[in-house]
Amino acid sequence: MENESFGFSSELTLDPFVIPPGGKYPIFFVGIVIYIFGISCNLTLLALIILNRNLHKPMYFILFSLPLNDLIGLSAMLPKVLSDIVTETHKTHYPLCVLQAFLLHMYGGGILFILAAMSFDRYVAICMPLRYSSIMIPRVVSCIIALVWGLDFVLISSLFSLQTRLPRCRYVIMNVFCDNPSLLKLTCGNTTVNNIIGLFNTAVMQVVSVSIQACSYVKILLTCVATRKTEAKAKAVNTCVAQLVILVIFEVVGTFTILSHRFKNVSVDMQKIMGMLIFIVPPLLNPIVYGLYTREIRNTLLRVLKKKNIHLNL
Repeated sequence: MENESFGFSSELTLDPFVIPPGGKYPIFFVGIVIYIFGISCNLTLLALIILNRNLHKPMYFILFSLPLNDLIGLSAMLPKVLSDIVTETHKTHYPLCVLQAFLLHMYGGGILFILAAMSFDRYVAICMPLRYSSIMIPRVVSCIIALVWGLDFVLISSLFSLQTRLPRCRYVIMNVFCDNPSLLKLTCGNTTVNNIIGLFNTAVMQVVSVSIQACSYVKILLTCVATRKTEAKAKAVNTCVAQLVILVIFEVVGTFTILSHRFKNVSVDMQKIMGMLIFIVPPLLNPIVYGLYTREIRNTLLRVLKKKNIHLNL
C-alpha cells in the first residue's frame, strides 16, 4: 500500500525508456550532439545580438528573449534525461522535479508570448513605418519584454502554487521528465481546481498569442497588398516568414504530442519521445530559421565569420 504522504524532499522514480542492450551509449552520444548543437546555435544568436551594434534595435531586443527561452527549455529537459539513460538511475527529488516542470512550462508559454510580441513589433514597423521610432522607444520595448516574461511567470506560478494544497501519496512519475500533469498524478486529493486552472492558463496563452499574431499578420498582409512598393513587400516577407515558420513548428510539434496521447495504439515510449520533441525541435530550428530568413542576422554572422577567418590567416 502506498504511503499517505511523504516529505517535501522525497525521492521520486521516473518511468524510463525501454532501451535494448548496448543501445544506451549510442543514444547518449546522439543526445549530447543534439544538445551541444542546440546550445551553440542559440548562444551564437544571443552573442550576435549583444556584440553587434547594428542589431541593437527593438526587433532584436525582443528577439533576444527567444534563444534565451530556448536555452531554458532545452537545458531543463535533455541533460537530465540523458543522464538517467546512461546511469540507469531514473531518480529525482521532489523539489528538483517541481523546478524542472516549472521551467518546462515557462518555456512553452514563453514561446507563445515572445512570438506575439515580435509580431506586434513587425506590425508597427510595416504598417506604421513613419511612427515606428516614436512608438518602439526603449521604455516601450522594455515594457513589452517585461510583460512577456511577467505574464508567463504569473500564469505558470499560479498553476504550480496549487500543488502545495494537495497531499501526495505516490512516488512514480509516469514520464522520463517532470511536468505538471505528472506531478498531479502523485496526489491523492481532488485535482479538479488544478485541471480547470491549467486549462484556463493554456487557453489564455493560446488565445492571447494567436489573436495578437493573427491581427498583426492580417494587417501586414493588407498593407502589403495595398502598397505598390516592391521593397516594402520584400521586407514584410523577410521579417515575418521566420516568425510564422517558428509558430508553425511549435504548434505542429505540440499537436503531434497531444495526439500521441489520445491514440491507444501509440506505444508508451513513442509518447515519451513525442513529449520530448516540443523541447528539442524548436530550440534546434529557431536560430536556423532566423539565420535563413533574416538578412541582417545572416549578413552579420557571415561578416563575423569572415573577419575571424582573416584573423586566423594572418
